[in-house]
Amino acid sequence: MSLNCLGAIRSSYHKFSEKEKKIADYILEKPELVIHRTINEVADDLNLADATVFRFSKHIGFKGFQAMKIALASEISTPIRIVTEETDKKDREKALTEKIFTSNIRALQNTIQMLDNDLIKNAIDLILQAKRVELYGTGTSSIVVMDALQKFVNTGIRACAFLDTKLQSMSASQLTEDDLAIFISHSGSNKDALKILKIVNETGAKTIGITSNPKSTISLNVDVSLYTDSEQTEYFTAPFSSQIAQICLIDAICFMLLHSKKTD
Repeated sequence: MSLNCLGAIRSSYHKFSEKEKKIADYILEKPELVIHRTINEVADDLNLADATVFRFSKHIGFKGFQAMKIALASEISTPIRIVTEETDKKDREKALTEKIFTSNIRALQNTIQMLDNDLIKNAIDLILQAKRVELYGTGTSSIVVMDALQKFVNTGIRACAFLDTKLQSMSASQLTEDDLAIFISHSGSNKDALKILKIVNETGAKTIGITSNPKSTISLNVDVSLYTDSEQTEYFTAPFSSQIAQICLIDAICFMLLHSKKTD
């Protein structure tokens, strides 16, 4: 499996220095521009040294800037090809089904590359140490929350979740320093979730965020941030594949929780 440039940047974002975050933001916001730029032009745009941009490419796993550009070009051109194919109304049911599956498979593959083992371990430790775990998510994320709730309870974790935002706020205010709150959000910037996160942070409870955006408010204001990738198609918006990736990530976490309990 080839290295995913955007995924590598998102997964390592929390580790970057200020200069590296400057480069990361530039690539995440303007990937179509970057693939047509030389290393000198990118460095000039950011008022950085060429060597700094080169070291950034190495830091995220590439041999150099050119190798990173090739990977980036492949990533941003593939969705364009898929959308063009999807607009063909003569596609048969099998072809359409294959495209949806391919899109979701790609989201899972990219998510695997984005996962940081140290962060996963930190998340597992927080869950095992927590007196109780509360899960938060609104809108489409509530589906993932309820799936996660069942799985956590099945692993022996004292977990709960509420779909009503008022109940979420009330329950969040009663958390303590011994508790853990897990926020699941595709964008990481849902207004209701942000209000609850503010309440939770005031209680001193530990927090985990599962989002698709390392620069989101949730990602930047939790103790451990985990990321999933997503693919947008003509038929379904990005959260659709994001939900699948989030569910698989939670499956992996629950499996590791069971494994940790058996080895204790």
